[in-house]
Amino acid sequence: MSEPRELHQLTDENILVSLTNAPLDILPIIASVKSPKAGAVVLFAGTYGSPPRCTTRDNFDGKPVTQLQYSSYVPLALRTMLAIAKSIKEKHGLHAITMAHRLGVVPIAEESILIAVSAPHRQAAWRGGEEALERCKEKAEIWKLEEFGGEEGGVWRANRDGAKGVQI
Repeated sequence: MSEPRELHQLTDENILVSLTNAPLDILPIIASVKSPKAGAVVLFAGTYGSPPRCTTRDNFDGKPVTQLQYSSYVPLALRTMLAIAKSIKEKHGLHAITMAHRLGVVPIAEESILIAVSAPHRQAAWRGGEEALERCKEKAEIWKLEEFGGEEGGVWRANRDGAKGVQI
């Protein structure tokens, strides 16, 4: 039996942040930021691949990863993500921003995070999207358990690039 799908979200003017245990869907995320006022839409999808991180990839530090599991203090993480989105939107003159992060088990090759931004011009969209990702990874109260194959078990770590966690 699968766990019930949960969606937690906060909104503000042209801002949507969410945490969910359901698979992330790219098309509604892009649609949430599209506008005739925007000349550019940029999407970051953290999915299977090699570094840069924030991906559900099949290895870390040369060890096989079988799955990632994300955990969060949802009310605080949502407030943090909303504050980040507001700040980024204002700083880069974005039209809209959506940040969606997956919780629970994220199998290899599925997205763990989607960030979409729209802006009048592409430079603002590129910069805003990248900064939103980096600030989310740095500040949002989201942790991940990387499960390794074999007898190694897993490692809990903050959702940051390359920082080694604590063996469990």
